[in-house]
Amino acid sequence: MRHAGFAPEQSEPPRHRSDWQVVKSLLPLLWPKRTLPDAGNIRLRVVVSMVCILLAKIATVYAPIFLQRAVDALAPADNTPTLVAIPLALILAYGGARFLGQAFAQIRDAVFAKVSVRAVRRASAIVLEHLHTLSLKFHLDRRTGALSRSIERGRNAIDNLLSISLFNVFPTLLEVALVFGILWKAFSIWFGVVALVVVVIYVAFTGFTTEWRLKYRRDANALDNKANTRAIDSLLNYETVKAFGNEALEVREYDRVMGEYETATVRSQSSLALMNVGQAFIIAVGLAVLMAMAASGKIAGKMTVGDFTLVNLYMIQLAQPLNFFGFVYRSVKQSLVDIEKMFDLMEVDQEIKDKPNALPLKISGGEVRFDHVSFSYDPRRAILKDVSFTVPAGQMLALVGATGSGKSTIGRLLFRYYDVSSGAIVIDGQDLRDVTQSSARAAVGIVPQDTVLFNDTIRYNIAYARPDASQSEIEEAARLAHIHEFIAKLPDGYQTLVGERGLKLSGGEKQRVAIARVILKGAPILLFDEATSALDTHTEKEIQANLKEVSTGRTTLVIAHRLSTVIDADQILVLDNGEIIERGGHNELLQRGGAYASAWAKQQKSMIKTDVVEDDVFASHIVNADE
Repeated sequence: MRHAGFAPEQSEPPRHRSDWQVVKSLLPLLWPKRTLPDAGNIRLRVVVSMVCILLAKIATVYAPIFLQRAVDALAPADNTPTLVAIPLALILAYGGARFLGQAFAQIRDAVFAKVSVRAVRRASAIVLEHLHTLSLKFHLDRRTGALSRSIERGRNAIDNLLSISLFNVFPTLLEVALVFGILWKAFSIWFGVVALVVVVIYVAFTGFTTEWRLKYRRDANALDNKANTRAIDSLLNYETVKAFGNEALEVREYDRVMGEYETATVRSQSSLALMNVGQAFIIAVGLAVLMAMAASGKIAGKMTVGDFTLVNLYMIQLAQPLNFFGFVYRSVKQSLVDIEKMFDLMEVDQEIKDKPNALPLKISGGEVRFDHVSFSYDPRRAILKDVSFTVPAGQMLALVGATGSGKSTIGRLLFRYYDVSSGAIVIDGQDLRDVTQSSARAAVGIVPQDTVLFNDTIRYNIAYARPDASQSEIEEAARLAHIHEFIAKLPDGYQTLVGERGLKLSGGEKQRVAIARVILKGAPILLFDEATSALDTHTEKEIQANLKEVSTGRTTLVIAHRLSTVIDADQILVLDNGEIIERGGHNELLQRGGAYASAWAKQQKSMIKTDVVEDDVFASHIVNADE
């Protein structure tokens, strides 16, 4: 799903964008379409903010004129000592203009706050939505630390670009134009020209040096991503780090990357100091030239002390936004660098897309058919080769075979995480490629080998299958999964937090939560992907009984390690190297005396000593067959 106006429409590899392209892509966030919620309110706030900017700058630019007149009133042009009244009105007007300049600026900030926060909110939602539409391949290849860092910086960059460009770039340009016009009208065009030349030189110098410094910023960003990824990887793999005693190695590698980050950041800060010195020099020279011109005019009798003060005030007043403009320019450029990564994410193409006007999948019974399916993750290596089978509605099909034979790939294709290279997957006569992905996935429930739970409550994890489910429905699903009594005995019951990836629960408890989730989903087709292979024998038998109970009357595909768990399947497929080498019922395959029978015999023989995983049994059978 593309979001017009947020990222460029293209399917090519990420490319470098011009600054204007990035800014143009953000404009819809500032001026949303009328069809979006609260769009009228957001647009009104933008308009009010712009009016406040204009009023604030008019007050700020006009304030020095009041002071000029007050100075002239206190210092007569002929220098004759006279008793004059304090020009109270002019002084009050000066103070009032200064106050209004600040007041309108604060009103602007208050009014625009919702615009800025809403833009960040919308952008974040758009990026997250797009990431969830990307293929499984993208998510398997991603580096979570770098990805989260890019999104975080991109989010902040959007806020910076919208607020800084609107509140600083535009007001600064407006103030320069007003000052130029006042100096020209009040004195001569040369005063305005000098002020304008100073501004142009200042901006050009700032732009040139900022572009030069960008390479250090990009290097620092890349190294920051790398360090963050390293730290997150080491924490996610905490147990592995501990098991191998490699805490020092992880810290050393992290510190090495941070050392490179330190070097890049120091270079960036050092170049910033050099740029600040250059900016200060340009302003000082411009101020000195204008003051000399004003002093010359005073001596010649063409200007008053108030005029001299006015020129000084305007130049100092210009220096303040210009100094900030240097920071603004750097911030904008750095934000553009930061946001590039977010746009790169938005340009990653969806490999799996719904066809235009795709209809929802209609389930009439739940028959699943693989029709001459071939598939490869990489064109150079086929994973499935002309695989065909049918699972009639309400029946169970088991898939067994060695590691890498293609069992789990069949499950991924059923969920349409990938599209087949050739052939078709058909459910109740409908090709999966012709129906919506959401409806196809809604029709399939899965209990995986490694159930990963959200770091939330047990209730949340069970209800994840149907977030609108009532408490009674959740508890009923838990009872059917034989985990309700366990949950009820916990101090916090269904509000018990399961921890990161569900690590506070045992393997059997996590599997029962997964079963409860599938029950609550109510899907007509079930996929058990080696759901008990990681459990001990006792727990496995209990979970198998649960799975058998849950799958009654539903179309079920079972990917199994232990052959003893699939003897009741209506049909068993033996896969090797992406091909079906045997198919039939348990007894039929034993009588045939092939790969399945050999694996069964070896497993039964060794079960007394240890649990043998089928993959190893099938692998050894295949080796012997080759001999």
